[in-house]
Amino acid sequence: MSHYTHHILLIFTGGTIGSVVSEGHINTAESARFTLLKKFQQRASSPFNVHFTTRQALNMLSENLAPPAWEILIKVIETELLSAEHSFDGIIITHGTDTLSFTAAALGLYFHALNYPMLLVSSNYPLDDARANGVDNFYCAVDFICQGKSSGVFVPYQNPQHPMHLHAGTRLLSCLPLSSDFISLQHRHVMTYAEREFTEYHPLPAFPRKSFSLNPVFSARILVLHPYPGMTYQAINIANVDCVLHNLYHSGTACVSKQWGEQLSLLTFIEHCKNQGVPVYLAPMLHSSASYESTHELIAQGAEIIWNVSLETAYAKLALAYSNFPHATRMDFINADIAGEHVLTDSERP
Repeated sequence: MSHYTHHILLIFTGGTIGSVVSEGHINTAESARFTLLKKFQQRASSPFNVHFTTRQALNMLSENLAPPAWEILIKVIETELLSAEHSFDGIIITHGTDTLSFTAAALGLYFHALNYPMLLVSSNYPLDDARANGVDNFYCAVDFICQGKSSGVFVPYQNPQHPMHLHAGTRLLSCLPLSSDFISLQHRHVMTYAEREFTEYHPLPAFPRKSFSLNPVFSARILVLHPYPGMTYQAINIANVDCVLHNLYHSGTACVSKQWGEQLSLLTFIEHCKNQGVPVYLAPMLHSSASYESTHELIAQGAEIIWNVSLETAYAKLALAYSNFPHATRMDFINADIAGEHVLTDSERP
């Protein structure tokens, strides 16, 4: 049996996993981080030989998160990596579920050249609730690091009555509505975990990716819009906006018709944005040999497509791009697959 001690940087940010229930209210509490470590030790049938270096980067419910919080978190991580007396075998970050997929995408992109694992761990309920999956998710993260499975940014998460899944940070989707369940883009999680065994399911492609030098700065001027029947674009103010990221229906479409009035057509809105010097990006959209006529019209009108990625990753990529790159090289970063964020198209799948 190996006596090697695994050194893990454990960073707390709050969230449900860092919360307690008091008089019907769920809120963050300093005591919750000790609860996590105590329950982990109780959960481990054969204790891991692990040393945790703990830091509290943030202490907030994740619905209150904004891009400056990512900058704080990254600076804490990088400060610890530079000042540590020893090297870390991995990093674990506790995080709330509401914005988990956005932070996973942001960190997955920023740390795209990371050569050891970073895992974000959440809980569907506060840890004292018997239904909580936070300790099991944390146990999986620790075991992943101790087994030296892979480098990169991942999210271990077990939906109720389902196996533990390991998701790539840049492919995790937001929690399903009215539930606490998470899935990967196209249901293509990276691994499953059971009885301390990791089984590859949809491994990330092992090809050399282009590396970008990034500063930990995220633009807070990305406007995200979601389509719905009757969306009135005249009501949208694009002042003080770097760009617009427009979500699409699952077919890669949005309203282009002017039948019910020009104010309901995305084509008219794109033209308005062009006149104001505000680019419009569309995502998610899967590259295909055939697409709907409305999609062709949007492209012809001048919208930029961010192909084959989730909305969350598209948002994080734009937030980095508009803070790190001039106009001339911005699309090189946006279009590059730097962290395995691109899913395969139908024609590329084996």
